[in-house]
Amino acid sequence: MGHGHAHHHHAHNEARTLIAAGLTGSFMLAEVVGGVLFGSLALLADAGHMLTDFVSLSLAFFAFRLSRRPADWKRTYGYDRFQVLAAFVNGVALLVIVAWIVVEAIRRFAEPVEVAGLGLMAVAGLGLMVNIAAFLALHGADRDNLNIRGATLHVLGDLLGSVAALIAGLVIWMTGWTPIDPLLSLLVAVLILRSAWGLTKDSARILLEAAPKDLDVRHIAPDLMEAIPEVEDVHHVHAWSITEGKAMITLHARVPVGSMPDPIAAAIKARLAERFHITHATVEIECEGCADS
Repeated sequence: MGHGHAHHHHAHNEARTLIAAGLTGSFMLAEVVGGVLFGSLALLADAGHMLTDFVSLSLAFFAFRLSRRPADWKRTYGYDRFQVLAAFVNGVALLVIVAWIVVEAIRRFAEPVEVAGLGLMAVAGLGLMVNIAAFLALHGADRDNLNIRGATLHVLGDLLGSVAALIAGLVIWMTGWTPIDPLLSLLVAVLILRSAWGLTKDSARILLEAAPKDLDVRHIAPDLMEAIPEVEDVHHVHAWSITEGKAMITLHARVPVGSMPDPIAAAIKARLAERFHITHATVEIECEGCADS
């Protein structure tokens, strides 16, 4: 029953991610055409953001598909890390898009381009509706899933980009002041930069096997020695993550000669789960010297 329920959730998330990717990709092409026809950098900037979001949503969809595969002798941890790799690629792509928007906005300030305000408003308004539809599709999925949460944040960024383009079109139509277009494009770039940097940094941390973000490994040894009387020393502590919510740890624990190793190892694992929220631990019990010394 539990497996069937999990499979249903998985298929539900997968379907909603595919819907959001289809909506985003289709309208991205419309924004590129509109940006070129109406001379709007705001539309092109939003289209660039939607491109990275389309890639992100597509990778999220394929990550759900790949994660169905079981672990094997070549990939003993399975395919969960694929979503982290996808996030890193997407974050780098976002940073490249930000750089392009900034360079193009500076060029537009120096050499103003005529922008069709009404056309810009029409395309941006349609984009806003598409982004709202994509957001609602993802909002109905499992919001505790990291893949879904990341995709939803990107769609929200698109939604803000469409609002910025709509405002730019309104200002140009009413006042003829075209610098609002590159100005709001820079605002969109700042919004993208913030999420892109966080996404790239967090995914790189996992890919580089750094300790989980909320875990200070310096506290593990003292805590185990205080909580479990038989533990005399803890060393060779290594912690990393497979995905954002899947932490792993290995450690050596020295205990008195004659101790029963299995109950102590079980106590260590229980303490790690209770105090540090790590449920996958490999514990090596030593009664004398460390075998790795």
